[in-house]
Amino acid sequence: MGGLFTDAAEVRRRLDAVGHLVDDGTATALYLATVLHRPLLIEGEPGVGKTSTAKALAETLGTPLIRLQCYEGLSASEALYEWNYQRQLLAIRLTEARAERLTDADLFTEEFLQDRPLLRAVRYDGPLPPVLLIDEIDRADDEFEALLFEFLGEAAITVPELGTFAAARPPLVILTSNRSRELHDALRRRCLYHWIDFPAPERVVEILRRTVPGAGDPLIASAAEFIGRARRLELDKAPGMAEAIDWLSALSALDVSRLARGDIVRTLSTVAKSADDLVAVTEALDDLGYPKAVAP
Repeated sequence: MGGLFTDAAEVRRRLDAVGHLVDDGTATALYLATVLHRPLLIEGEPGVGKTSTAKALAETLGTPLIRLQCYEGLSASEALYEWNYQRQLLAIRLTEARAERLTDADLFTEEFLQDRPLLRAVRYDGPLPPVLLIDEIDRADDEFEALLFEFLGEAAITVPELGTFAAARPPLVILTSNRSRELHDALRRRCLYHWIDFPAPERVVEILRRTVPGAGDPLIASAAEFIGRARRLELDKAPGMAEAIDWLSALSALDVSRLARGDIVRTLSTVAKSADDLVAVTEALDDLGYPKAVAP
């Protein structure tokens, strides 16, 4: 895997070529993950581009993206592997019809094994390793993390009935977390770590220009400035880049060329994601530089 990129600058250039802008820190973290053959844990506020970074990496390399979306109650059978019980039952019935007998060893073979995302990533045999995205690991239960230790540390998964499957080419593993809960130290020790912050104002403008090409520069600049100011309010969910892109797309679709208070009010649902935040942003419009028009 060390030959995927020559340096962090190449990572940045190639991601840029597929429309994904990253800073030097993120490019370096991705480069080190490929060189050191280590999973990369990316944390940051929702909407700053953690998931899209993994998607862009897969697109850049021309390799599959295998995604495991985490949630409360996620089980080993959904993440690692499970047995195809219907095929096993069919095999038993066919054998009985022939007056033969199956043993457990006959039923628990690779023929009946169903790969789930982690085992699929381990057994992938393409020319380049796949990108495995373990998305929002903080949403899974604490106990689920323990299931990942062997995989994260050794790029291997043990199936008790068959033995251990080890990756010929360790997958590029990216875990994301919104920090809704603390992750175990044992998981963190197995990963490199990177924090993605909300981009600097000039990078926000560049990202918006790339993702919403139909918007004019005056609208992009004012939208970026507004989002930056709104993030300083005491909101339940501060708007991230995802909200900024959605908002600018909505304004562009409405043929807005220069931002005005009325445009903000009618599109605010793309920025604020709760009733309280809608009220908070609306009440702050005067302070944000968009006061009500004064009647003559």
